[in-house]
Amino acid sequence: MNDKKYLKWYQKIAYGAGDLASNCSYGLVSSFLLLYLSDTMGMNTGIIGTLMLLSKVLDGVTDVFFGHMIDRTKSRLGKARPWMLFAQIGVSLCLLFLFSIPDMGERAQYAYFFVFYTCLNAIFYTANGVAYSTLSALITKNAQERVQLGSIRFMFAVVTNIVMGFAVTGAVEAFGGGAKGWRMVALICAAIGLVVNTVSCLSVKEVQEDETAEASSLVSEGKETAEDKLSFWQTVKILLSNKYYVIIVILYIVYYIMSNLTTGSGIYFTTYVLGNGSLLGMFSMMKMFPVIIALIFTPFLVKKMGSMQKVNFWGYVINCILSVFFMYFAAHKNVSLMLLLMFIKGIFAGTLSGTLNALVAEISGYTYRTKGVHMDGMMFSCSSLGVKVGGGIGTAAVGWLLDLGGYVGTVAVQSERAVNMIFHMYITLPVIFSVIITVLLGMLKVEKANREWDEKYSAGEQRL
Repeated sequence: MNDKKYLKWYQKIAYGAGDLASNCSYGLVSSFLLLYLSDTMGMNTGIIGTLMLLSKVLDGVTDVFFGHMIDRTKSRLGKARPWMLFAQIGVSLCLLFLFSIPDMGERAQYAYFFVFYTCLNAIFYTANGVAYSTLSALITKNAQERVQLGSIRFMFAVVTNIVMGFAVTGAVEAFGGGAKGWRMVALICAAIGLVVNTVSCLSVKEVQEDETAEASSLVSEGKETAEDKLSFWQTVKILLSNKYYVIIVILYIVYYIMSNLTTGSGIYFTTYVLGNGSLLGMFSMMKMFPVIIALIFTPFLVKKMGSMQKVNFWGYVINCILSVFFMYFAAHKNVSLMLLLMFIKGIFAGTLSGTLNALVAEISGYTYRTKGVHMDGMMFSCSSLGVKVGGGIGTAAVGWLLDLGGYVGTVAVQSERAVNMIFHMYITLPVIFSVIITVLLGMLKVEKANREWDEKYSAGEQRL
């Protein structure tokens, strides 16, 4: 294990703040875009959901593509930082355009939405997100520091989403409501994201990717390293041959389907099931605030148990057990006990958020051990792919299920069928996804595999 310290405390905080910038766009889109499109613009939720899914087909390609480009990048700023820095400009512009749909024909509005939604996700957010995640492996080689970075960044993500859950709808009304209000909120989020992302990117520095003398010599002489000689499709083949990469991709997708399903349906659940839309802020806080508590203790728990996988697996086992009681209280609309159970469940499940990037770094290390090549950029594409493909499916599913349940955004009272559908979206389906995540975590024993490899092969032996 590498015990060398690479980062100052303020660099860790600056890196983590990058998730504040990311969630200014991601949080606004995942939580409120569908509401804006359906209730303000009067667009059909089923059509929107289908367009979102079609957009995600492109996302699955561009994630790996940008990961490959990052691995090949050589610049004064390093490999990942240039992509993180400049892609945010596109993210901020597309966010503003998405919440500024002009008064045009119905088909033109759907086309406008599809173009800017795809540009935001498949191009700019992908480049920025893959680079940001990859950066955690490039600015430190210390495993404990990577866990700390993961915890800090997700604390920023949680706090940002809590603030947005409380503030967005009120801010929309404060700026005049309707399309004008949404446009002003999007402008503020776009500006904050651009400033914070820039500070985060420029506050850290990438360290030498490979500290071996041989690799350093090749780089200094301008010669190709092992990974430079691989074609795009060869690197894809290596990725897919790593079973832990496949598991983490599936885990990311399922995790963000669940996350976006609950996030996107939250405003509908509090409004039409509980009858009080203002409860969204409280539910968002009780969903996310315990994650902050969990992330504070995550580095200690991982060090104590010696395994991120064990901490996450048993945390999710307990979370699934508590979910049975949560469903019971939800069925009886006992808001107080629902909030209490959300808080407790969040503490046990919250450790996963802080260790995901560190787990990807372990999986990248497994590839280097078994294949002899560094593929950090492409390896970390799984995080962006999971966020956008899983998140896109989750958000699209909200639209499909609302349409299937007979939801009509322009009426004040929804049918019983629509209300029941909203209940299952927010309560029942997430429990099923939590069980799937628990199973996947039970299989993700990459840390153990790396330790066994290191014990079996001495430092001087030829890698396979």
